[in-house]
Amino acid sequence: MNNHPENTGHFGRREFLAASAGIAATLALGGLSRGARAAPHALPALPYADSALAPVISAHTLGFHYGKHHKAYVDNLNKLAAGTEYADLPLEKVIAATAGRADKAGLFNNAAQTWNHTFYWNSLRPNGGGEPPAALKQRLEAAFGSVEACKKELAAAAMGQFGSGWAWLVLDGDKLRVVKTGNADLPLTSGMKPLLTLDVWEHAYYLDYQNRRGDYVNAVLDKLINWEFALQNLG
Repeated sequence: MNNHPENTGHFGRREFLAASAGIAATLALGGLSRGARAAPHALPALPYADSALAPVISAHTLGFHYGKHHKAYVDNLNKLAAGTEYADLPLEKVIAATAGRADKAGLFNNAAQTWNHTFYWNSLRPNGGGEPPAALKQRLEAAFGSVEACKKELAAAAMGQFGSGWAWLVLDGDKLRVVKTGNADLPLTSGMKPLLTLDVWEHAYYLDYQNRRGDYVNAVLDKLINWEFALQNLG
């Protein structure tokens, strides 16, 4: 069912990097690879126009979410990393080195949220949803019974996340699972490979849906979810 991966703190860096292998290359179209290798880190470009996800996500919401919230995480990451051993590290290595460390919580939160948001933008696409590619559909049916059952688990995880957080489709070893994480946490810190995500922080939907999180989640799953991106990450 919907499991919440705990942040173990002292997970293996090799395990983390193995879970993230291939994802940065996939995200290059959205600019993460450029931003991850830059020092200071850069705000990656959106993979579509800010009006491209309307009416499910309005240009107004996307503009604030990307231009204010995502940008703030990148700016704060640069400020916190400046003059430290983390200043020149790629984004994934900043996350791996700071996860589970109370004294580096600010750095981890801003690095993880920078990564999470770029992954989220790529998890959506105009005219998305619908039927997954055949290879992914087969894996989803094997893991969940049907594509609809997978979507229901994603929706349940998104609705069941108390407060801010994320719902994820992940590869855990050789199995597809749905998990949820709170605040800035991400499956990479538990050795799982993210395939796609839904942002359930209020700023992702409140301007368009107010407190109707379920309406936002279902609309994204039906009309915007990027199954092709999930397949690319599955490899």
